[in-house]
Amino acid sequence: MSTTAAQPYPALAGVLDAEDAKDELRAAIRSARQSRSERRRQEAGQAFADVLDTIPELRDARCVAVYAARPTEPSTGPLLERLAGRGVRIILPVLGTGLQRDWAAYGGADDLRQRAPGRPPEPGTAHLGAQALADADVVIAPALAVDTSGARLGQGGGWYDRALEHARPGTPVVALVYACEVYDAGSRPLPRQGHDRLVDAVATPEGWRWLRPPAAA
Repeated sequence: MSTTAAQPYPALAGVLDAEDAKDELRAAIRSARQSRSERRRQEAGQAFADVLDTIPELRDARCVAVYAARPTEPSTGPLLERLAGRGVRIILPVLGTGLQRDWAAYGGADDLRQRAPGRPPEPGTAHLGAQALADADVVIAPALAVDTSGARLGQGGGWYDRALEHARPGTPVVALVYACEVYDAGSRPLPRQGHDRLVDAVATPEGWRWLRPPAAA
């Protein structure tokens, strides 16, 4: 699922401070993502929805935590509409101030608004509180990269690492990335810090796989 030739990786990954290595990777991956056209991002969004439809835990889920993608991220619009069409309850992040964690129900694409520059679109429905994540049967999490041990490179704010503390034990967390953003943990492990939460599976437009077996999640 990965293509190492297209993968940025810090030349001094074993020497750099973990946060410095993360920042270097984030800058390179964001730059690569910005070069993708809107058409390619939308095509990837459709492919993600098709791939996620093949995950049994997601097909059976009654409530799913997803996110509304930023313009440069792989589109989650098709996934949101597909889940809503099946009658699945969808909750989306509400960032609040600082690292405040909250969720709100998806009220349709027309309800989504970018509340502040740089933030992902958020629903205008009633806030449910951080503990609402415990209702989710599956969590679909954003990522800039994932390695095969389950390490996830996020945007840098630590929001999801803290939010996932409220998920039910054993709830699968699936990260969405492009195929070239899946790193081999044996040869190119992503930098990790003590507060980083592992994900259980990764999905790309080409397919998905468990990184940690469900029984061990």
